[in-house]
Amino acid sequence: KSANPQWREQFDFHYFSDRKDMLDIEVWRKDNKKHEELLGTCHVDITALPTKQTNCLELPLEKHPGSLLMLIAVAPCTGVSISDLCVCPLGDPSERKQISQRYCIKNSFRDIKDIGFLQVKVLKAVDLMAADFSGKSDPFCVLELGNDMLQTHTVYKNLNPEWNKVFTFPIKDIHDVLEVTVFDEDGDKPPDFLGKVAIPLLSV
Repeated sequence: KSANPQWREQFDFHYFSDRKDMLDIEVWRKDNKKHEELLGTCHVDITALPTKQTNCLELPLEKHPGSLLMLIAVAPCTGVSISDLCVCPLGDPSERKQISQRYCIKNSFRDIKDIGFLQVKVLKAVDLMAADFSGKSDPFCVLELGNDMLQTHTVYKNLNPEWNKVFTFPIKDIHDVLEVTVFDEDGDKPPDFLGKVAIPLLSV
């Protein structure tokens, strides 16, 4: 019930130079659980922003009244990686030793924000639901930790896909929950939901 909402939410996106350089933003109004209305969109060209500083932007909504006030910072991506099984960070003995030293008890207060990191190996899925008329699916896997999100590639026409990827997340809150969701890629349409698991970090 507000025309001037304040969210004060922070989201971290892993921006890689080989991806598209536009940040797309949509504002929606929700009447109830079923009815939603698009209030406007705006776009930010990431490559045009100065790096290593916080940019305060007032963005007018396209074809709709109103604007968004946002703080956007483009900084080097640290602690986040996607790799194949053969080159995962904890697989290298020397790197594993450095990590052990970094998080040993005597270094606990060197950087309060550096809680640790989570390494996840996404190997495969088995007996997925068929989402296509052909009796197959085009599955990909999305991993979310807090406001961080990474995803695998799509394995086409397969109910038993093998991804064999290693994902590394920096941990910001030890009470976060790792959510792993499998979707079926459906061209230009929104992906179909195939299943989900939730793993509290405190249970690892």
